[in-house]
Amino acid sequence: MKLVRYIDRGLARVEGWLIVILLSLMVAFTFFHVILRAFYTHAHIQLANDILGYVDWTEPFVRLLVLWITFLGASLITGENKHIKIDLMSAIFPSHWLPFRELLLSIVCVLVSAIMLKASIDYIRIEMDFGGQLFLNVPTWIGELILPAGFSMLLFRFLLRGMEQVVQILRVRGAKK
Repeated sequence: MKLVRYIDRGLARVEGWLIVILLSLMVAFTFFHVILRAFYTHAHIQLANDILGYVDWTEPFVRLLVLWITFLGASLITGENKHIKIDLMSAIFPSHWLPFRELLLSIVCVLVSAIMLKASIDYIRIEMDFGGQLFLNVPTWIGELILPAGFSMLLFRFLLRGMEQVVQILRVRGAKK
């Protein structure tokens, strides 16, 4: 279990740094685009329009970065157990049932993540066969690899959360005996 937690912490660090780097790229490319448009539109500088023609790939790249940052952030937040939860069961059931509820939620989330992982892998296979080009002759499936990667990271995090709940349930039962 220590090795799994070590991997989880390492993954969280990598995700955090990737989010910072990708968000910085998003801001830089978007700012660059806005400045060039302003120079062309308001100052009538033709060179700005010419440069915009060479960097027309930055807009789809920024949209792709939004998808990557979303999945990296979702995985990071799930690892910290701060994701969106529907907490109706905690109001209905007694507090000593909390570990069972968390285990049940983890199992459901693992199942949903596994289904989405399978669907995203199938989607990538279809894109590899029939997909087009994103920008700069990059195939679309390369940009969409975040889908299976993101769902596999979420699956790992929910599996880890489920294992922690099983350990907690076993500890409580062992303490009662």
